[in-house]
Amino acid sequence: MSLSFSSSSLTVSLTRELSSSSFSPATTTRSFFYRTRPACSPSTITCFSNSKNHLARAIELAKELVAGQRDTSASVAAEASFVKQLKLKNLVPAIIVSVQITLLLPLVGPWDYSGSYLSPSAMAILYSPDTKVPRTGEVALRRAIPANANMKSIQDSLEDISYLLRIPQRKPYGTMEGNVKKALKIAVDQKESILASIPAELKEKGSLVHASLINGKGGLQALLQSIKEQDADKVSVNLASALDTVAELELLQAPGISFLLPQQYVQYPRLSGRGTVEFTIEKGDGSTFSPVGGESKKTATIQVVIDGYSAPLTAGNFAKLVMDGAYDGVKLSTSNQAILSDNGADKNSGFSVPLEIMPSGQFEPLYKTTLSVQDGELPVLPLSVYGAVAMAHNEVSDEYSSPYQFFFYLYDKRSAGLGGISFDEGQFSVFGYTTNGRDILPQIKTGDIIRSAKLVEGQDRLVLPKDREVCSGSSLPPRS
Repeated sequence: MSLSFSSSSLTVSLTRELSSSSFSPATTTRSFFYRTRPACSPSTITCFSNSKNHLARAIELAKELVAGQRDTSASVAAEASFVKQLKLKNLVPAIIVSVQITLLLPLVGPWDYSGSYLSPSAMAILYSPDTKVPRTGEVALRRAIPANANMKSIQDSLEDISYLLRIPQRKPYGTMEGNVKKALKIAVDQKESILASIPAELKEKGSLVHASLINGKGGLQALLQSIKEQDADKVSVNLASALDTVAELELLQAPGISFLLPQQYVQYPRLSGRGTVEFTIEKGDGSTFSPVGGESKKTATIQVVIDGYSAPLTAGNFAKLVMDGAYDGVKLSTSNQAILSDNGADKNSGFSVPLEIMPSGQFEPLYKTTLSVQDGELPVLPLSVYGAVAMAHNEVSDEYSSPYQFFFYLYDKRSAGLGGISFDEGQFSVFGYTTNGRDILPQIKTGDIIRSAKLVEGQDRLVLPKDREVCSGSSLPPRS
């Protein structure tokens, strides 16, 4: 620290060495009493006064500011009052207390926990309208699991890291480290609560998965170490592994539907949990598919995870149709943004399920009601994901889904609305996502055929009605 004086003004200059040499050499000067950060130099307070009391006050302020012990807004308010008091007390109209803080980065702005400044471009990514909307089926499905609140807190902390990794400049590893430590603390401190949410017959498996989440090869400790090494690629891999483990543990906590179905819909088929449907697609013109990293073949396989947690009736009806072989041999047609199955006019095995959409933040679906995206309503299972699977509307009423016809949605941000949200968001019953074979979807053309569709997982979660007298076939069920 150095002090310098002049006859008409007393200047106190305090200099702190840079704590990091990795910043840009550009400098920015800010005025008045803004709070300094650990990585700033120099900090100068100039007091234009011949009073030794004023000098002592300036030195005191400088020490507080450089030490980071003084809050920005509090400093501004306090020193404005101080200046006013000086003027009134000494009747000196031109007493000025000013602060000149020269930084290598701007003072006013967002910071991460390590003191790193988040640039405007970084903030644009973090707070853009579409940042928090899931863009893959895996993310959407993970968020849809009705799991223990502690597990959701762990999930939220980890998912925030995926957004921080998108920052194109200096990545805020300090914030990432804080997120992982928060997740670790919850996982350790709330172990009993987490495992208590798992059914007794799955408790042993749950304990193993929980231990893997903390200390496994792709667990939280491994993720924390990769963040400390500031290896973005390793962080990305370990983060994906940790989130997969989180989802596995959450699925053990949610063995069935977490809400009661409305009485008028209890006679519909329903899927109590998750299921996996495997489609074998065949080219109608005899050409071949070219999967990424594989050989060209006349047939291709697509896997879809269907979600009964958020759309039990829609997923249940679809699962039953698959088990009945209703989609075997069905032709597909394509448009710019969808691959649509035949309408099943000659079929009479489906149920006219009401439009079924669960809004984000709610615990049960809405029936026969669309969402207003313009008013901020978004579904738990968004349509704005490439490979989303949804039922077409019923030909008689948009309040019901087709009993048979479904489509793959080929989301394209270039054709979406504000924030990257599809113009059709909240208008259809989405019930699943393509998890394997997304590279095959753009190769499907009109005239291609579903050679077979099989429910390869989830048969035990499909609950069939005892009485099919109502709601079967293409006619609409009685309206409530």
